[in-house]
Amino acid sequence: MALAEAAIRGRLLQWPRVVLFGDSITEFSFQEGGWGASLASRLVRKCDVVNRGFSGYNTRWAKLILPRLIGKSAAAESTVAVTIFFGANDSALKDVNPKQHVPLEEYATNLTSMVHYLKSVGITEDRIILITPPPLQESAWEKECLAKGDRLNRRNATTGEYAQACVRVARDCGSDVLDLWTLMQKDEDFSCYLSDGLHLSMKGNNFLVEQLWSHLEKRLSALPSLLPYWRDVANPEVSLLGG
Repeated sequence: MALAEAAIRGRLLQWPRVVLFGDSITEFSFQEGGWGASLASRLVRKCDVVNRGFSGYNTRWAKLILPRLIGKSAAAESTVAVTIFFGANDSALKDVNPKQHVPLEEYATNLTSMVHYLKSVGITEDRIILITPPPLQESAWEKECLAKGDRLNRRNATTGEYAQACVRVARDCGSDVLDLWTLMQKDEDFSCYLSDGLHLSMKGNNFLVEQLWSHLEKRLSALPSLLPYWRDVANPEVSLLGG
């Protein structure tokens, strides 16, 4: 059978997708051992995991680009989950890092705006998961700052205020939330979760994907595998083209 004929006979498969939207912790999530790559591995042949992470971005910039990434379309309809993972940059100290800093109240407003936008294009609140920034290990991050000729530009207590605001937004919007800042600090020494005091280590990536999976599993466990297992292909034209 010619490919053109197969294309006519076969029904276009609509692949469900999970969209990961965030800053560098999301952008780096497809590196070796990253939480995004681990999630994609769990969902292979069930849905696509799309990385929309932007290193250094805050919610002020994120709310501007979100409509350019997700619009009202078949892709939005097939989106089974979206994670919104910002705050590590918003919570930068204003007097040291004014470019990335976003005031706490504006941060909350921006998160709310993004949830409302997603709902406006057909992605309901039960498919939206907000993720708080992880805790900051100040001594390790200060070393990174000093190496670049800067001084410490973030504080864990400040990051915690942004995490709490993220939790409140999720509650008010009816969305799910993964409070990474709190969960990671249940261990007395949370530095093992961080590679440089800010970004995730291998253990931190594993921790995040396990916590996130506990939120996603109930949504995604019922998704069927797309196209049959090879041993189940008896008549390819029927099995693979839906004839």
